[in-house]
Order: sequence, then structure tokens, then C-alpha cells
Amino acid sequence: MVLLYNFSMEELKKRTSELREKIAEVVEKLNLDEIRASIRTLEATAAKPSFWDDHRVALAHMRKLADFKQEVEIAEDLTRQADDLAGDGEPASVQLKIEGLERKFRTFELHLFLSGPHDRDDALLTIHAGQGGTEANDWSSMLLRMYERYTGGQGWRVEQIDFSPGEETGVKRVTIQISGRYAYGYLRHEAGVHRLVRISPFDAEKMRHTSFAMVEVLPVLQDTTEVQVHPDDIEFESFRSGGHGGQNVNKVSTAVRLKHKPTGIIVTCQTERYQAQNRENAMKLLRAKIWKVEEEHQRALKKELRGKVVPASWGNQIRSYVLHPYHMVKDLRTRVETSDTQGVLDGNLQPFIEAMLRSESNLLLH
Repeated sequence: MVLLYNFSMEELKKRTSELREKIAEVVEKLNLDEIRASIRTLEATAAKPSFWDDHRVALAHMRKLADFKQEVEIAEDLTRQADDLAGDGEPASVQLKIEGLERKFRTFELHLFLSGPHDRDDALLTIHAGQGGTEANDWSSMLLRMYERYTGGQGWRVEQIDFSPGEETGVKRVTIQISGRYAYGYLRHEAGVHRLVRISPFDAEKMRHTSFAMVEVLPVLQDTTEVQVHPDDIEFESFRSGGHGGQNVNKVSTAVRLKHKPTGIIVTCQTERYQAQNRENAMKLLRAKIWKVEEEHQRALKKELRGKVVPASWGNQIRSYVLHPYHMVKDLRTRVETSDTQGVLDGNLQPFIEAMLRSESNLLLH
């Protein structure tokens, strides 16, 4: 096998020097000494005899500790690799080493943009089919598959906590919990309306159809005290699941519907076999929705958002997926586009997600 390269040795030496400078600059901004001090504090807290009295808080604490340790480990590894990167040798070999380190650095740098209070948390992603019946329901199922493929590629775990099937096919509404490091941070900008244009497989006349689905993304709140929900403010209802069958699921009232009376927020969960599990998932989703309402209210009051506050509503189309008369997926916020529609629908969302995060941070791609 012959290795091909496109750079002269002088160009490779220049790239090596620039990469070392970039890594040093980002590591300096990260402030490893401060992170190491936080690690020592967290370890001291975890060593206390009463640490595991509150299991939920303890798990969140340990997760934060693990994240800090991983950040230090990655930063030290990048610095070590940059120092060991030689600017001489076979050009093809040098180029491969540089490109490998650049990919690792790019991912590490992206994590620095995820500095929100919940960016490290798991995510709750809900897909709502728009108007259009079978067409919209099928589009929602395509989006569900796309996100499951993307999250699987990230090594994250996906659990379906609510599912409402379409009357003929597809999905009317579905909620999945995505568990993994930075899941919410990566996915939060996927919230909004997604538009599909294609020749309908359900139309005998092979006409072109436009379908819409709305995606909602919320964090799984690790600290349940962050959003206080008074029991008297909740209206509880159980019902028989209309989702997948199986033992117990469709035979007794295992599904749960909760209404938060002060805000009018309603959530349902029906995929688990037991009512207690569905109620726990419903409370998780309800707290996240209440948090989102309060967050948007506070941002509007403090004018922290650039421009006007825009909720994730039907008027906010964020991405267009065109399968006919040409192939194009285009993000309407960053203008990033690709003709590889099948690749995107198979889960290749990283270019769109990365561009949105960098745009948010006012940093240019290099």
C-alpha cells in the first residue's frame, strides 16, 4: 500500500508548530491547576462517611469528579503527543501523525465550548410529528432513527421512555433518554423544526410532499432540588398504554400522565412495564420542562440572549432535508450544507452540531 501526501516537509513543520501552539493555548485556558484543586476537593467530600446518604447526589458528585479527571488526562495526553511530534521523518508518516493529533485536538477544543450548567448532563429528546398524518409520522420515525444512529456512534446509551405510534405507520410522538458525557451539550441545538421534502412512498401518484417534525431537547437534571415540584401541584392520571404490547403493558393501567397545574405542562410515559417506572420517568421529564420554562423566562428578563428570545416553536425551522428534485441537507442557522443526505439520515450530524457550537462561541473553524 502506497501512502500519499500533499504537503512538503516545510509545510508539515509549520503545521506541527501551529498545532503545538494551539494545544498550549487551549490547555492554558482550561487552567489545569484549578481543575486539579477541584478534584482534590471532590475527593475529600467523597471520602466522608455520610457521602452516600443521598445516593442521587452522590452519583452526580462522582460523575463530576470523573469528568474533571478525564479532562486533565486528555489535556496532558495532547500536550505529551504534541511535544513528541517530530517535524522530520517520512512526509507521509508525519502527515498521518499530525492529522491524527488534529482530530483529537478538535474534539477536545469543542468540549471547551460546552460550558453551560447542564452541557455535561444526559438529554431528553422528544420528536413531535407535524401536520400531515402518515407523511409526518414517517418523517418522525426517520428522525428517531437518525438520532439513534448518531448517539450510537458517540457511544451513548439510548432508552425510550415514551412512544405514541402513528395511526398507520411511523411515530406521532416519542421521547428518548440519551445517557452519555456531554449529551445535552451536543444535542441542545437540535431543538426546533425539521423539514423534509421528498417523493412520498405513500403516494400512488408519486407527488412531492413536504413534512415537518419538531424536536425538543431537555437536560436530565442531576440535582432534583434545582426544580422544586410540590406534590399538590401535580395532577396524576394512569391509563392503559397504547404503545408496544407485551406482558402487563397493555393489560393494566401502567401508563402515566402528569399535569403541572401552575404551568399547564403535561407529560406522559408509557413504555415501561410498571407504573412506578413510568411515573419516575414522567417526573424526570416534567422537571426538565419546568426548568426550561424558568430558564427562558430568566434569560428574557436579563436579556442574556443575543437578539430576541425565540422558543422552539413551529415557526422556527432549523434544518431542511431535500431528497427531491435534488439531494441537500442545509442548516438554516449556520448555512452548513451537504449533498450526502443518506449519510446525514444515517447519523452523520457532527458537522452541523460542531458548526452550531462554534458559531455560538463566535469562533472560526480552522
